[in-house]
Amino acid sequence: MFGLGMGELVIIGFIVVLLFGGSKLPQLGGSLGKAMTNFKKGLREGNEEQNVLPIKNDNSKKTFEA
Repeated sequence: MFGLGMGELVIIGFIVVLLFGGSKLPQLGGSLGKAMTNFKKGLREGNEEQNVLPIKNDNSKKTFEA
């Protein structure tokens, strides 16, 4: 997982618990999950909008004067 071993992940987890406290971790996890869901939803809606845009096909012949 991102080139991190089990030891590094344990240390990172310990630091997170120290910074945020055990009671704040569920709130932090919920907020992170909601943010990821909204981000993915925004990406999906952006892709749908790109697929819906009309394609301009200008087949009329234009003449230019030199």
